[in-house]
Amino acid sequence: MPRPVAPPALPYPTIVLPGIMGSVLRDQYPVDPETVWSPLRLVARAYDRITPHPSDPRYELKEPARVAPDRVFEIVYGDFIEELRYNVTRRADRPVPVYPFAYDWRRPLEDVEAQLAEFVQEVVDRTKLLRHYHEAGYGGARFPAKVNLVGHSMGGLIAAGYLQQYGDALVAKVATLGAPFRGSIEAVAKTAVGVSTLTPAGSGSREREAARVTPALYYLLPSYRGGVLADERLPDDLFDPKCWQPGILASLASFVRDYGLDERAPERQALALLTQMLDRAWKHRQRIERLELDDPKRWLCIVGCDARTRVTLPIRRAPDGTSLFDLGDAHVRNEWGGADRKRRVQTGDHTVPYLGARAKFIPVEQVVCVTPDDFGVLELKDRLLELNGFHSTLPNLNLAQRLVVSHLRGERYGDVWGTSAPDLDDAAAWDPPIAGLTRRQ
Repeated sequence: MPRPVAPPALPYPTIVLPGIMGSVLRDQYPVDPETVWSPLRLVARAYDRITPHPSDPRYELKEPARVAPDRVFEIVYGDFIEELRYNVTRRADRPVPVYPFAYDWRRPLEDVEAQLAEFVQEVVDRTKLLRHYHEAGYGGARFPAKVNLVGHSMGGLIAAGYLQQYGDALVAKVATLGAPFRGSIEAVAKTAVGVSTLTPAGSGSREREAARVTPALYYLLPSYRGGVLADERLPDDLFDPKCWQPGILASLASFVRDYGLDERAPERQALALLTQMLDRAWKHRQRIERLELDDPKRWLCIVGCDARTRVTLPIRRAPDGTSLFDLGDAHVRNEWGGADRKRRVQTGDHTVPYLGARAKFIPVEQVVCVTPDDFGVLELKDRLLELNGFHSTLPNLNLAQRLVVSHLRGERYGDVWGTSAPDLDDAAAWDPPIAGLTRRQ
């Protein structure tokens, strides 16, 4: 019988992956780089300078330019990252490296995952240079060179895609908060009308036009069962370009006419561009569905619930036979805590529906749900929710921070609890990755 391996002397270094629009963008082409998108500064949201080019979405609509990620959004992630740095370690004189991973949230997620792979290796190499990690044998047989990944929202999708593509040789544990593994209808709202709870409030038409040519948004389209309810004469697969309202193609065609290198047949080029973005996003979703974990207990999946959330998207047939998205409030629901167990799943975190946050590779008995009622009396609950919504506020929730710290430390840290998944049978055993976690009723 093999001898048990002793736990590492120190916690693994950690990388925090923010959600979409969680990184500030700046244009590095000017000698003095300029901020061109910031979640807080409306004057810095230069949509004409961050919109991808229809002829090559890797680059910007208006050239010359060189837009790159700058830093993560401090109001959402600053306190979260500092809590991890301060509390994951057991000794203040032996700090744990916690690195924010700012990335260009406009790009296809495969590109971001490749950049993350390079960053993981960089973090490993930098950690080896810390004396206390060197003395503890980091990189050796008893303390292998690994990192922890913590992802919020789209950051969780990136973590899953990285593991599926590059494997878990360099990853010890993962924690995700409100990750839309099977999508969110708010991604449709963003492209259709320009305003959704997925991102900070914007300027409507300008943000809508920029969203329609932004590849990353299509990776967030819903694919869970019952998410799209289409007229029987219409397709119900949002990854099929025939499913989309004609206004989407019209906007893309307008970009082609105004900025494309080839002005011929703009409608045909628009359809090809939309098809390309949808195809890449669908292939990525299929990859996520194929992800298998050797040990699911290494993944803490935190899901926000008990908030009114858009859970279904009806698609009507317009008089001209085309699709028409019904984004009305009638499909915003919250059945959390209801008597009918089958309907309890009709809930979410205000942005990501519960079924959109459920991952095939995470057993339902391991899901840890949190709700707005988990805010403490000193956390300015109403103010935070009013400004950001529950989804965006998850990293600021003290309970969520303690849950992640507990998972990364391998032991309970402070007063922690959670709620089982709404579709877990009331008599079934709840088995979260944190041993001894209190189950809140």
